Amino acid sequence: MEKHTIMGGRVHVYRRENSRFWQCSTYLAGQNRRTTTKEDSLSHAKEFAEDWYLELRGKQRAGEITNEKTFKKAAAQFEREYEVITEGQRNAKYVQDHKSRLKNHLVPHFGEMGLSQITAGAVQEYRISRLNTSKGNAVPSRSTMHHEIVTLRQVLKTAIRHGWLKYLPDMSTPYGTSGKITHRAWFSPEEYKQLYTATRENAREAEKEKRAWKQAAAQLHDKVLFMANTGIRPDEAKWLEYRDIEIVKDKATGETILEIEVRGKRGVGYCKSMPGAVRPFERMVKRSEPEPTDLLFPIDHKRQFNRILEKLGLKFDREGNRRTLYSLRHSYISFRLLEGADIYQVAKNCRTSVEMIEKHYAVHLKNSIDAAAVNVRRSNAQ
Repeated sequence: MEKHTIMGGRVHVYRRENSRFWQCSTYLAGQNRRTTTKEDSLSHAKEFAEDWYLELRGKQRAGEITNEKTFKKAAAQFEREYEVITEGQRNAKYVQDHKSRLKNHLVPHFGEMGLSQITAGAVQEYRISRLNTSKGNAVPSRSTMHHEIVTLRQVLKTAIRHGWLKYLPDMSTPYGTSGKITHRAWFSPEEYKQLYTATRENAREAEKEKRAWKQAAAQLHDKVLFMANTGIRPDEAKWLEYRDIEIVKDKATGETILEIEVRGKRGVGYCKSMPGAVRPFERMVKRSEPEPTDLLFPIDHKRQFNRILEKLGLKFDREGNRRTLYSLRHSYISFRLLEGADIYQVAKNCRTSVEMIEKHYAVHLKNSIDAAAVNVRRSNAQ
């Protein structure tokens, strides 16, 4: 970081390595304050910093600036409240994700800023700072940035409830960067057959290996079949225990299926599987001889799964979307729509909304459209 001092040491002008703009900071009214100059010229940035400091001093004399709370203080209050109030209603991992975003990104950037300084411009400067990462660091995805702004908004709402902030700044993404609607990466029926054939062969080859490798390969094969026949999210699968699953005979279809209590970020939901999930589950029970509270999938299988995808040439779909374990959930939803299943029931079984399915899986909705209802013609008879 390049740094300069002006105004007799009262103001600092600095520029981070990953930013083209200079920023300035000062300690006034009991706290550190900073802002961006939006200048890439050092001389212009110093002029801005002097004017900014003198304006702050004037506001202080006029009683407009008091010893306001910092973002760090509001963040600590949010963490304390959120964990207590949402206990039992939010998955522990979801709560921990808020803490991680605050610790790793938001507090380092906004921590010493007064809450009134977190304006729409300051939020946009944060986006630029995160996206202009130094070499060796991955650029955060659109989803990651969205979640960080959600956490930021939650902290500022906490500040408003305590009277530390008057209103929320505009945190919407400017310049209309809403992004196009894309279809989720999935496996076509033919690709899915390729995949489970490969995982089955991988499990057979591992029979000659150590017990741990043999167990992991067999578990991966059953996990692929289980997830593609249930639509379970990978994070939901991670928390599944054997006691959450029951083998039942479905009254409506007469088929043997699994009834599953799913624990996700919004608490407990329910899922009824396809018959194809029963046999993999029975194999896992026989192989593991588990206690009721044992996890169904104690390891995540990501590396093993990716290795098989790369070997098959299935890591990316035709649009360049990366396939992951999540793609098995997308495949489940796609298969159900291709078979003409009711979209509302699919959404309910997958603990999502009809709107989300229509948005991301519209390419598969052709079988759920009633042509007789669409192709209505008015009679020309007199």
